[in-house]
Amino acid sequence: MSRRRIELIVDPIACDGHGVCAELLPEAIWMDPWGFPVIETADIPAHLIGHARRAAESCPRLALTLVERNT
Repeated sequence: MSRRRIELIVDPIACDGHGVCAELLPEAIWMDPWGFPVIETADIPAHLIGHARRAAESCPRLALTLVERNT
């Protein structure tokens, strides 16, 4: 039986380090010393998927993507 995983991926080339994602999803994203996001874990827990979706949609540079994978 396969399990559905939702991953959050940041495109470091597109990212300008606005920090909106870390404000909206501090449980999974923190900012490095230069102001760029670091994703603590790519797998987003089910209870945070809505928040992760909002963070990805709110990114001014559209540098965050949610990807669904079956394992």
